[in-house]
Amino acid sequence: MADDPSRQAGKEGCLVPTLSIITAAYAPSAAYLRETIDSVRAQELPQGWDLEWVVQEDGIAPSLAHHFAQVKCARYEASGAQLGIAATRNLALSRATGDLIQVLDSDDVLLPGALRALIPKFEENRIHWAVGQADDLMQDGSRVAWKSALPYGLVSPGTVNRWAEENGGNWPIHCAGLMLRAISLRAIGGWVGLPGDEDIAMFAALSEITKGYNLDGVTWLYRQHPQQITRSRATRHLSEDCRRLALQRIKAVQLSGLDFGSSRQFDFDLDVHLVKVGPAAKQSGDA
Repeated sequence: MADDPSRQAGKEGCLVPTLSIITAAYAPSAAYLRETIDSVRAQELPQGWDLEWVVQEDGIAPSLAHHFAQVKCARYEASGAQLGIAATRNLALSRATGDLIQVLDSDDVLLPGALRALIPKFEENRIHWAVGQADDLMQDGSRVAWKSALPYGLVSPGTVNRWAEENGGNWPIHCAGLMLRAISLRAIGGWVGLPGDEDIAMFAALSEITKGYNLDGVTWLYRQHPQQITRSRATRHLSEDCRRLALQRIKAVQLSGLDFGSSRQFDFDLDVHLVKVGPAAKQSGDA
């Protein structure tokens, strides 16, 4: 181990790039967590890459720590408060040291080879996001396949959002399976503080100004079950408002001229994520 415990030294003693899986966990909806854990354990990365799994548990009564105690790559923490999925993911993002971020919900499943298939796309292309196709995983164990609404391969900036605008604010990319450049995700503020569709509102801004990749191949399973947060009445009736904000964000990005810069080189930088933070001044009495 190097001084930073999340960075592994390669065979020649050099630090290697890392992929961080980010999972926002919640005990009342963790019935399928074991399968999610098994799917992460089965992942293989391209040569020269390291893996960390940053798990943040939401809720006032955390109880999931023991599930990750024997998972070597897992870095678990509990919030100790009911914060919601956007804030929980962002707290996990604050602890992530990876150059790439893979989103994974605690009830979904990564298929073997998923990470190995997506990571090289970032090395081969100047892209900021990538996603593989997802089958719905039904309660009886069967799978339902869905045809991609977008062509496979490179996706130009704005393409995803034009489709969404023409289809009632429904997005053709499933954001729960995204792989993202960490620096890009942080630059747009992480996940948006909404009660639902927080990933769509994030992705609307990112995909408007960056290229992505739509992989031709099923890399993960999206579980369908009655306890899904997206099925709850608390979030479903707010979906139109949340997706409206995502559409508004597209317009704001366009009008502001927000741009990462066509000449900016987004190589993997092993130091960019290493920052130090001390006690807040308002807590220490200095302010």
